[in-house]
Amino acid sequence: MSWWFLLSLPPLAGALAYGRAPFFAWAGAGLVWLAMLAWLTHWPAALTLLVLAAWAAGCAVFLSPALRRKHVTAPIFKAFRSALPSMSQTEKEALEAGTVWWEGDLFAGRPDWKKLQSYPWPKLTERERAFLDNETEELCRMTDDWDSTQRQDMPREVWDFIKAKGFLGMIIPEEYGGKGFSAFAHSQVVTKLSTRSSAPAVTVMVPNSLGPAELLLHYGTPEQKQHYLPRLARGEEIPAFALTSPWAGSDAASIPDTGVVCKGMWQGKEVLGMRVSFDKRYITLAPVCTVFGLAFRLVDPDGLLGVEADLGITCALVPHDHPGVEIGRRHFPLNAVWMNGPVRGRDVFMPLDFIIGGPKMAGQGWRMLMECLAAGRSISLPGSNTGMQKLTARAVGAYARVRYQFKTAIGRFEGVEEALTRIGANTYLSDAARVLTAGSIDLGEKPSVVSAVVKYHITERARQTVNDGMDVIGGKGICLGPQNFLGRAYQQIPVGITVEGANILTRSLILFGQGAIRCHPYVLDEMHAAQDNQLERFDKAFWGHIGYTVSSAARAMVMGLTGSHFVAVPADVAPETRRYYQQLTRFSAAFAFLADISMGTMGGALKRKEKLSARLGDILSLMYLASATLRRFEAEGRQAADAPLMHWAIWDCMFKAQNAFEGVIANFPNKFFAMILRRLVVFPLGRPYVVPSDRLGHEVARCLIEPGPVRDRLTADVFLPDNVEEPVGALEAALIATVAAEPVEAKLKEAQKQGRFRPGLLVDADVDAIWRRARDEGVISAEEYVLVERRNALRDKVIRVDDFEYDFGLRDALCEAPGLKEAA
Repeated sequence: MSWWFLLSLPPLAGALAYGRAPFFAWAGAGLVWLAMLAWLTHWPAALTLLVLAAWAAGCAVFLSPALRRKHVTAPIFKAFRSALPSMSQTEKEALEAGTVWWEGDLFAGRPDWKKLQSYPWPKLTERERAFLDNETEELCRMTDDWDSTQRQDMPREVWDFIKAKGFLGMIIPEEYGGKGFSAFAHSQVVTKLSTRSSAPAVTVMVPNSLGPAELLLHYGTPEQKQHYLPRLARGEEIPAFALTSPWAGSDAASIPDTGVVCKGMWQGKEVLGMRVSFDKRYITLAPVCTVFGLAFRLVDPDGLLGVEADLGITCALVPHDHPGVEIGRRHFPLNAVWMNGPVRGRDVFMPLDFIIGGPKMAGQGWRMLMECLAAGRSISLPGSNTGMQKLTARAVGAYARVRYQFKTAIGRFEGVEEALTRIGANTYLSDAARVLTAGSIDLGEKPSVVSAVVKYHITERARQTVNDGMDVIGGKGICLGPQNFLGRAYQQIPVGITVEGANILTRSLILFGQGAIRCHPYVLDEMHAAQDNQLERFDKAFWGHIGYTVSSAARAMVMGLTGSHFVAVPADVAPETRRYYQQLTRFSAAFAFLADISMGTMGGALKRKEKLSARLGDILSLMYLASATLRRFEAEGRQAADAPLMHWAIWDCMFKAQNAFEGVIANFPNKFFAMILRRLVVFPLGRPYVVPSDRLGHEVARCLIEPGPVRDRLTADVFLPDNVEEPVGALEAALIATVAAEPVEAKLKEAQKQGRFRPGLLVDADVDAIWRRARDEGVISAEEYVLVERRNALRDKVIRVDDFEYDFGLRDALCEAPGLKEAA
């Protein structure tokens, strides 16, 4: 055993030293290892010299770049080029779109925690805060979700307020009359509106996301900007963007909508333009839009624009009343109020000036969309789904304290506590990821991989949170009406799961599939070198890749064998989080090696191993979510009372990441590598994480049912009506009243226990009679009775459900229908 331990030290030292003097580190480690092996196993001198000479000769080849490239790299380069699958222009643009941010550190196996802590935690400016506290608050107050549901539209005064107050122009710079808000402010507005109703939230977020304004800002001609941006900012134009077709949903690049370059009449003159046929659906705001962006494939068979026949996907801006456009019909996505519908046209002639950016941007639409997608996807759905979680945490937590069964607040039952725990921790984590990611946009990043991570995971956790909330409130949640504060959110949760890239495909194809190429420090360079037939460039990237892989394996193994206790982390992090940083560093190194081994052994087949790819994406995503949670805890001043939320969220991420590691290894096609991965690299001392403890879960659940700063921070900016006739307003008042009445309740129970008070029989179905009798018999005082009476009145408002009139004449008419009467 001691021999093998000693023999392992030089290769490990070489691996760990890689990065400073790569080749010399390995060459020296190899010589030492061979010399030790010869000495420990008593090799003859001649054999020792022969082996050392052979090693030196091999090293000499690598010392000479020309010899290495000719005799070693060239055959590898040839095989790599032949194995590399062909890539379309749209695939290339999608892979190269956006920027690599913090996820790059996690993927590379060497997260720089000082860099993470240096990212500024986003804050609103005074002007942005005023807009959130005034205009956004007022829009929430004006919105009645049940009334809008019955109308299937928002009232005219709400639409007018949205347009007049600049909600549709939050991302448009002030020079064009817009608000010029930060991405974080945009996210905060969407989040707050989503705590009230999806109708204003979606109506506001879509024009400020991937759509005409965003595309015009980045690619529009000066004339297009001057014409449209001020009108969009003032609400004179309502925009939509038409991408999805019946035959191309998640695979948006394959849209069949086509435009043919041709000549035609426009405003009384013959001009060069396009004859476009399109059939789009699921287009938000389409039924009420005045202008819409349109994505289609542009072809030029007659060479009117040049030699290229297939120009590629192109984006144009089309007025809703343009001749030939069919618009105005409506979908009902799970009966949502916000507008959504199809857009169609057949052989619609458009001048080339309709192209966003003008004729020179013909065929550049896919690149434009991919570059802008990261910003919108980082804000819209993460904001709206975090808002739903905040509302759930606030309202369901209060309900669990107010609602009694078996003479106990239901929030005290451990089964309900489990649901409350997930609600609280998921909300804390999702909000952390939302804020960190929105902040990256304000730093100038376009994090394509991270935007997919937060879109997928926040919508999935929102689904879990709302489902848990519905379980807790029970019958209150399943009866729709003005007193139901969660049912409509429950109905519409699948919308966020589906749009902007269906979650099931985002997880299995995008998170790791795109991340492996964009975030890996060498893969994209290798691909570019192979595509451009550059041997020298490939040589540098490939051997850097080899050293990086072995170094990751060695680092992961050493950290695994030592329990990661010796991993250096910044000295100024919170002491209670130090182990999380160390374990995340270890997981990051193990992931880097696992990703490389997966790509190296399976190659292009990994793309078809969607389950393995999905689990690899899970690991990367969970490390990002844990990072965001740690950053939030630091940014908010290490609030000790918030620590249970942070600890549960981190343990949940680490446990799930650990399971994802196990899922990859257990299903790895190469069983030899699977054994190496499990026993030597990833879990040499076993799996370190278990599910978060029940004790910790109890502390998290308590944060939701007790009024105070923790609950307020967790649910900051939730709209809270001051009217107790509204369900959330009633819950807020009832929670305070319940807490105030609990000592009186305890006093009464103690009197009953001691035999000083007997409640008697309940003969008139009056559940509150016991309190009047206790008052009359002097068990509680008149002042205490007032507290209980207020609690009871508010409790009754909270637990009530809606019922509606029914037209019994309709029932009687149905019963008189031919056939029914005879059947009866």
